[in-house]
Amino acid sequence: MPRFVETPIPGVIIVEPDVHRDARGFFLESFHAPKYREGGIRETFVQDNHSRSMRGILRGLHGQCPHPQGKLVRVIEGEVFDVAVDVRRGSPTYGRHFSAVLSAENFLQMYVPPGILHGFVVTSEAAQFEYKCTDIYNPATEFSVAWNDPAIGIEWPIEAPILSEKDQRAPLLADVGDKLIDYCD
Repeated sequence: MPRFVETPIPGVIIVEPDVHRDARGFFLESFHAPKYREGGIRETFVQDNHSRSMRGILRGLHGQCPHPQGKLVRVIEGEVFDVAVDVRRGSPTYGRHFSAVLSAENFLQMYVPPGILHGFVVTSEAAQFEYKCTDIYNPATEFSVAWNDPAIGIEWPIEAPILSEKDQRAPLLADVGDKLIDYCD
């Protein structure tokens, strides 16, 4: 049975899969709806995504509203520094972040619920990143927040990341209030 670890941000969960290893390699369930529901991840996933990035590439911080996406993320090659930022209006942890190192070696997953910004930076030579989403991607409703917003204060393990044009222009959290959803526990 996988282990589900609550984090300081309500709804953000670290999943430690049950990995079966032997001389041939390993086996794990990367998702099992009844077990994950029991562990606190109750949403239905409707889209799977897969990206590959090189060292120093930072993707994020991204959100989508309306129709925010929850994400169950994992790394299948390499290593990333993964971040979730609570931007749900009225949340007791609004503006706070949680980070974890996810890698192909540690098999950890992070569940990022709807209304939480998500981003990661690749810390290995390359990384393949897979994630399940609770809503369909809609580029018209996607928004970004600056990766280095001082109000959030993330201590990224890199000083000069490689960013997309969109992420280079991302505003501060204080400037995206109309894009945020309300917190409900």
